[in-house]
Amino acid sequence: MPKRILQGVVVSDKQNKTVVVKVERRFTHPLFQKTVRRTKNYHAHDEDRKFKVGDVVTIEESAPVSKLKRWRVVETAAKP
Repeated sequence: MPKRILQGVVVSDKQNKTVVVKVERRFTHPLFQKTVRRTKNYHAHDEDRKFKVGDVVTIEESAPVSKLKRWRVVETAAKP
Protein backbone atom coordinates (compact mmCIF):
# COMPACT_ATOMS: atom_id res chain seq x y z
CA MET A 1 0.00 0.00 0.00
CA PRO A 2 1.51 3.37 -0.98
CA LYS A 3 2.26 6.01 1.63
CA ARG A 4 -0.09 8.98 1.72
CA ILE A 5 1.44 12.34 0.83
CA LEU A 6 -0.14 15.64 1.91
CA GLN A 7 0.76 19.29 1.41
CA GLY A 8 0.25 21.99 4.01
CA VAL A 9 1.59 25.02 5.85
CA VAL A 10 3.79 24.89 8.95
CA VAL A 11 1.90 26.59 11.80
CA SER A 12 4.27 25.76 14.69
CA ASP A 13 7.95 24.87 15.04
CA LYS A 14 8.36 25.34 18.80
CA GLN A 15 8.81 21.66 19.64
CA ASN A 16 12.15 19.90 19.27
CA LYS A 17 12.39 18.05 15.91
CA THR A 18 8.63 18.46 15.36
CA VAL A 19 6.57 20.77 13.21
CA VAL A 20 2.79 21.12 13.18
CA VAL A 21 1.43 21.23 9.61
CA LYS A 22 -2.06 22.51 8.77
CA VAL A 23 -3.54 20.61 5.81
CA GLU A 24 -6.66 21.91 4.08
CA ARG A 25 -9.05 19.72 2.12
CA ARG A 26 -11.95 20.89 -0.03
CA PHE A 27 -15.05 18.93 -0.92
CA THR A 28 -18.57 19.53 -2.16
CA HIS A 29 -21.26 19.36 0.52
CA PRO A 30 -23.58 16.44 -0.29
CA LEU A 31 -26.83 18.35 0.26
CA PHE A 32 -26.05 22.02 -0.37
CA GLN A 33 -23.57 21.48 -3.24
CA LYS A 34 -21.26 24.19 -1.90
CA THR A 35 -17.51 23.84 -1.63
CA VAL A 36 -16.54 23.32 2.01
CA ARG A 37 -13.04 23.79 3.47
CA ARG A 38 -11.88 21.61 6.35
CA THR A 39 -8.46 21.80 7.99
CA LYS A 40 -6.57 19.34 10.14
CA ASN A 41 -3.27 19.63 11.98
CA TYR A 42 -0.61 16.91 11.70
CA HIS A 43 2.53 16.58 13.82
CA ALA A 44 5.45 15.75 11.54
CA HIS A 45 9.05 14.75 12.25
CA ASP A 46 11.66 17.34 11.22
CA GLU A 47 15.08 15.87 12.10
CA ASP A 48 17.20 18.87 11.03
CA ARG A 49 14.82 21.59 12.32
CA LYS A 50 15.06 23.42 8.99
CA PHE A 51 11.36 24.22 8.44
CA LYS A 52 9.92 27.42 9.88
CA VAL A 53 6.42 28.83 10.41
CA GLY A 54 4.80 29.77 7.09
CA ASP A 55 6.73 27.26 4.94
CA VAL A 56 4.64 25.19 2.53
CA VAL A 57 5.80 21.60 2.99
CA THR A 58 5.03 18.08 1.82
CA ILE A 59 4.55 15.42 4.50
CA GLU A 60 4.55 11.64 4.11
CA GLU A 61 3.10 8.88 6.23
CA SER A 62 5.65 6.94 8.29
CA ALA A 63 5.96 4.51 11.15
CA PRO A 64 5.13 6.05 14.55
CA VAL A 65 7.98 8.21 15.86
CA SER A 66 6.23 9.23 19.09
CA LYS A 67 2.76 9.42 20.64
CA LEU A 68 1.48 11.99 18.12
CA LYS A 69 3.96 11.82 15.22
CA ARG A 70 3.04 9.48 12.37
CA TRP A 71 4.23 11.76 9.55
CA ARG A 72 7.62 13.07 8.40
CA VAL A 73 8.45 16.17 6.40
CA VAL A 74 9.74 15.27 2.94
CA GLU A 75 10.52 18.62 1.33
CA THR A 76 9.54 22.22 0.88
CA ALA A 77 6.74 22.48 -1.66
CA ALA A 78 6.36 25.27 -4.20
CA LYS A 79 4.20 28.15 -2.98
CA PRO A 80 0.69 27.99 -4.47
